Amino acid sequence: MSILIDPPQWPGPRGLYWSHLVSDLDHDELHTFARRLGVPVRAFDRDHYDVPETAYDRAVELGALPVPSRELVARLRASGLRRRRRRSSVLQPE
Repeated sequence: MSILIDPPQWPGPRGLYWSHLVSDLDHDELHTFARRLGVPVRAFDRDHYDVPETAYDRAVELGALPVPSRELVARLRASGLRRRRRRSSVLQPE
């Protein structure tokens, strides 16, 4: 299993800090793990799930490997699963 989670350090809704949950193997593995963790599908954003600090310890108990954010991103990129946000093409007035 190649599920990774970074520390809950990103401020977000409800006054909580949030982690990123990713797989460096495939998205099916990630979705399966997120379901086991009880993370709703709406928390999926392109290539990761946003996970509240209240679920961090449980994710680790279920087998997620805690890694620094930089390592998480590096491993996600190396896997080829990184999906960057597309810039919207906005036409500028001449």
